[in-house]
Amino acid sequence: MSVEEQMAIIKRGATEILIEKELEEKIGKSLKCGIPLRIKAGFDPTAPDLHLGHTVLLHKMHQFQQLGHEVCFLIGDFTGMIGDPTGKSETRKALTREDVLKNAETYKEQVFKILDPDMTRVVFNSDWLGKLTASDMIGLAAQSTVARMLERDDFGKRFANQLPISIHEFLYPLIQGYDSVALQSDVELGGTDQKFNLLVGRELQRVWKQSPQSVITMPLLEGLDGVNKMGKSLGNYVGINEPADEIFGKLMSISDELMFRYYELLSDLTLLEIEKLRAAIRDGAVHPMEAKKQLGREIVSRYHGVAAAQAAEDNFVRRFRDNQTPDEMPELILPAQEGVVLLGRLLAEAGLVQSNSEGRRAINQGGVKVNGDKVSNDTLELPCTGEYILQFGKRRFAKIVFG
Repeated sequence: MSVEEQMAIIKRGATEILIEKELEEKIGKSLKCGIPLRIKAGFDPTAPDLHLGHTVLLHKMHQFQQLGHEVCFLIGDFTGMIGDPTGKSETRKALTREDVLKNAETYKEQVFKILDPDMTRVVFNSDWLGKLTASDMIGLAAQSTVARMLERDDFGKRFANQLPISIHEFLYPLIQGYDSVALQSDVELGGTDQKFNLLVGRELQRVWKQSPQSVITMPLLEGLDGVNKMGKSLGNYVGINEPADEIFGKLMSISDELMFRYYELLSDLTLLEIEKLRAAIRDGAVHPMEAKKQLGREIVSRYHGVAAAQAAEDNFVRRFRDNQTPDEMPELILPAQEGVVLLGRLLAEAGLVQSNSEGRRAINQGGVKVNGDKVSNDTLELPCTGEYILQFGKRRFAKIVFG
């Protein structure tokens, strides 16, 4: 593709490109000499699962791969132990080395659902950051000032409100920036909240006599609530490792307006195709529900396959139109015995809630059914024999078998 054609693809969904003219020149040089650009994006493995918010960057990386460029998927096993302070009002709790490495392994398994493994370098920043001496770290810290760090909105607010800022948090942007030096990256991708850190990478590359990387910021994907950034802590996320029925059902719950946001940032449809779909809905030719089903099928197919996507849609239709239970659901087999067990405990053991107390709250709020009947007694006990279909909310089911 020409420079113009590549730039049109790269710009799709991007918030900002710094510096656009520089990126055009890099692409032109790459085309002329036949050497692909090196595209970098870093992910700190602070949780075991990736969600659709993470995939916004992954899709942009995949687009670069389709244009013939090399992608460096950087796992921040070193920076993850520090904790990115971006957007935080207090110092993050540090993760152990064991937690970081465990989460990192799950990342490696998940990213190739999107990225081409033949065009991806998976790298760990401990490979170079772990070798820095105390002298090296002091030299790195000398490349910035406290005043410069306080230009960051989150640090500035904490300083103004007399909230503590640990010294190691000031080091985070410098260490992330040094990743760009170690990889000699041509382009770095990140969310809009990462702009400060990405620009530090440009500055450090100049110090090390490298051509400064171009920076592309991508929007932060709103969660299912349509307001807040997608994240596990708010419960508004869609995990790419979640069951097909769960992913499809969650996507069917989003607003019509948010649906097109997801189409633009997560779908493989072209912008023209998305605009035609929007017009068809506006003219009444296509119902918004059908457009959501199309989106759900595309995303579920990506992570679970076409057959699972169709089954998830069929289950959704059956469950919510015909009020039937899904054909397949998690099954928990327990030993049959005399006596009874609290329903709240069964909900927890089946994985429908996190704890017995959460199970009791769910029952009190009217969100639990047993064999299709709503339950309101949070002290309900069930005999430890036979089978039960437990339902929590609209989409979560489990089968309990005592035998």
